[in-house]
Amino acid sequence: MKRLWTIDHGLWTLPMSSTNITIYTDGSARGNPGPGGYGVILMSGAHRKELSQGYKHTTNNRMELMAVIAGLKASKKEGMNVTIYSDSQYVVKAWEEGWLKNWIKTNFKGGKKNPDLWWEFYELSKKHTIKFKWVKGHADNPYNNRCDELATEAADGSHHTLLHDEGYEGTAT
Repeated sequence: MKRLWTIDHGLWTLPMSSTNITIYTDGSARGNPGPGGYGVILMSGAHRKELSQGYKHTTNNRMELMAVIAGLKASKKEGMNVTIYSDSQYVVKAWEEGWLKNWIKTNFKGGKKNPDLWWEFYELSKKHTIKFKWVKGHADNPYNNRCDELATEAADGSHHTLLHDEGYEGTAT
């Protein structure tokens, strides 16, 4: 069987023959704001990779978006057809209904939240063909449920393993 994933400096890369990748994502924050985490599953063919990370102080929406960013960063190959499944209406509608384009045109005028992450996602999105699909959270989708487990476990991690969410903590009052 042909191996689809190879490791390169800690990032997972798809071979030239594979152009489709499926990413499931979820974010979690305890207290919102509070400790948070994200969970990601990347899939191509029969191969699967899980990612997660926790943060000391953040919000649920930031974790939902960080999950998407982490999934996109995990593939260094450009030009992929990427389908991202998320239970976050905030993330899915921002892309699929064009909210992000308007936010960028107005430079996030009016206090739109998380511009640091939206800019990072936008730059990554230029490298792929991306389609978002909404899935109901805490329902019957095993991949979404697994991402939820990864995200909550990351949020509940030890204080020493949780990172600082500089974009959030730098603007917190």
